Amino acid sequence: MLKHGILGLLNYSEMTGYEIMQVFRDSLNFFWKAQTSQIYRELTGLEKQNMVSKTVVTQQGKPDKNVYTITQEGREELLRWLTEDGLKLNPRSMTLMKVFFMGEGNREKNICCFQKFKEECEQYLKELEPVQGYIEAYSNVVDDQKKTLYWQMTLDYGRRNMQCYIDWAQSCIERLEEID
Repeated sequence: MLKHGILGLLNYSEMTGYEIMQVFRDSLNFFWKAQTSQIYRELTGLEKQNMVSKTVVTQQGKPDKNVYTITQEGREELLRWLTEDGLKLNPRSMTLMKVFFMGEGNREKNICCFQKFKEECEQYLKELEPVQGYIEAYSNVVDDQKKTLYWQMTLDYGRRNMQCYIDWAQSCIERLEEID
């Protein structure tokens, strides 16, 4: 999936590995984590597969920089992946697996666990606040402003998802506090 994220970013504009990392941090990182080393490793693999091309740009007083561009093969792979099987729901959840068996534990500890989960979700929701600004800032790199609608929909999903988790965790806390 990381390769498709990189191809998607390069589909908007050519970029250096550093620029990809920055854009990734400001956008995709909110739902798909990747380290800098993973991004560079993936770029090397994409280049070997002819999905991206690299141009070395000589700089005065600085190291040369590599600028990556998506190739026709890369664009075809991106479009294939986007249309393959549509959107998928992943019903696996480590969180729900734990909750299912939490009756084996201490009620007070479980309440604390839900409280911590709720606080983490609230923090994550707060971290999403600047994303609207990122969307506006990066909107100038796309040739069709309608594409940013999909960025907005992704942000909306993230906000709604976190709010749902917060509400659910609060409900669990309240239910546990009601029992002896």
